[in-house]
Amino acid sequence: MDATLIALAALWGATTGLLVPRAAYRLSVEPEEAWRDACPQGHALLGPARGWLGGARCRTCALTVPAATAPAPGPRDVLTADADADGVTDEGRPVPRTVPLRTTPAVPLVLAAACAALAASTGFRPELGVWLLCAPFAALLATVDLRVHRLPDQLTLPLAALVPPLLGAAALLPGAAGSFGHALLGGLVLGAAYFLLFVINPSGMGFGDVKLALPLGALLGWYGWTVLFAGAFAGFLLGGAYGLGLVLLRKADRKSAIPFGPFMIGGALLGLLLGAP
Repeated sequence: MDATLIALAALWGATTGLLVPRAAYRLSVEPEEAWRDACPQGHALLGPARGWLGGARCRTCALTVPAATAPAPGPRDVLTADADADGVTDEGRPVPRTVPLRTTPAVPLVLAAACAALAASTGFRPELGVWLLCAPFAALLATVDLRVHRLPDQLTLPLAALVPPLLGAAALLPGAAGSFGHALLGGLVLGAAYFLLFVINPSGMGFGDVKLALPLGALLGWYGWTVLFAGAFAGFLLGGAYGLGLVLLRKADRKSAIPFGPFMIGGALLGLLLGAP
């Protein structure tokens, strides 16, 4: 049964991971810009949910443009780096970034591996459903943040609003191994901690990170304070290692901003894998 559960979780991760590139492409814009509604070639993005769901390539490109040919970025593909959900940029200096719309195996593979690991660690318990539902949104947030240094409110706020009710429902089901009360407190504690860091050093911590800390704190708090602190610390450790690596490779300096959302999410994943058994 465990092998079947792990296989189904991996299939869920791979399937939902195929939908991430299109949504990430549409969301990877500057704060003052509208979400993209056309591919780099100018074709309208059609499909379910007003074009938000679908493969990485638009229907027209799939028929007319060879898959091996990467479309040239248009003027809307030049984005500003280091922008958070409230439009704060790193000293207002634009850095050219291209945002492609093409199929990549990285996201489905990583998401499949993460979902399989969560299933193996958690087992057949009700909170696993919450982890799997949140996983695609976490992958989408990480992808957007890596591309444009932005965590959109349209993702972080609904996630913060949905995670507590989902955990509350899981707590009512037999076999739940966590605490709904600890989850609520965990969200508040981690959110408050990130807000304090934002107040102390707003140039080093985006307000989008503060909003993301709310649902991540609730997820980690489900398994108690030890898991909450371990997951939060792991996020800072991963982010610090990444920043140090960039400095050593001379690709950044100590004042350079990095997308911290992916490391927050990675730390939360490690915390859940630690706490679930």
